[in-house]
Amino acid sequence: MVTLNTDDMTPVINRLRRAQGQLGGVIRLIEEGRDCRDVVTQLAAVNRALDRAGFAIVSSGMRECMSSPEGINAEDQATMEKLFLTLA
Repeated sequence: MVTLNTDDMTPVINRLRRAQGQLGGVIRLIEEGRDCRDVVTQLAAVNRALDRAGFAIVSSGMRECMSSPEGINAEDQATMEKLFLTLA
């Protein structure tokens, strides 16, 4: 299985922390009884941040496979495809 390069994950972790803060904001908006548009706008921002983090992780995994001296085997290729489609 493909392992992630931890150096590549710093921006992903930052994005996930930002999404975590945005999600906290969504909860506060709901608790405060704020306008539906505000809540949905923030939820959409969280969703985009999570999608981008997921695609960055899959992209990093694909780069690891392609830079491997052995190349990518059929099992890893199928796994990466399944992960990508999970996000789609």
